[in-house]
Amino acid sequence: MTIRTTPATLPDTPAIPVQARLAAAWTSFMFLYVYVDILNFYKPGVVDGILDGLVWRFDISSTLLTIFLVSVSIPALMVVLSVTLPARWNRVTNLVVASLLIPYSVFNAAGATWGWAGFYGISIGIEVLLLALILRSAWAWPRAAATGVTAPAYSPANSRSSR
Repeated sequence: MTIRTTPATLPDTPAIPVQARLAAAWTSFMFLYVYVDILNFYKPGVVDGILDGLVWRFDISSTLLTIFLVSVSIPALMVVLSVTLPARWNRVTNLVVASLLIPYSVFNAAGATWGWAGFYGISIGIEVLLLALILRSAWAWPRAAATGVTAPAYSPANSRSSR
């Protein structure tokens, strides 16, 4: 009796399009961003402050809530823009927005008490890592090779239909 063995094959990892990679990273960033805000409600005194009309040391107002909405809307919009914008604009938009969000994310640790530094440090560390992944993916966006073929110039003679 002969036993045949076939060589072990490893699973193949298909290439993930840059747009999908960016959208996934922005989705992860968005969920983390929102969950950190939700988990912050468990911090002693936060809910009491909200019930008293304060967030941190700011009065809750329509302006403050609008700022918060814009802040959390940016990653949500970037998910959509990452899969819909043309490559050139997609790359630039991701580079600019991710670059601006890094200092904004780090700023969120301002005023954190020492006991909460681990909570904010972990969340900000993961946010910055996700933004770095976005920057790397957008920066290394594959380039299309120039073909050297140019489209013919428009002329009325070329646009007439033959009879």
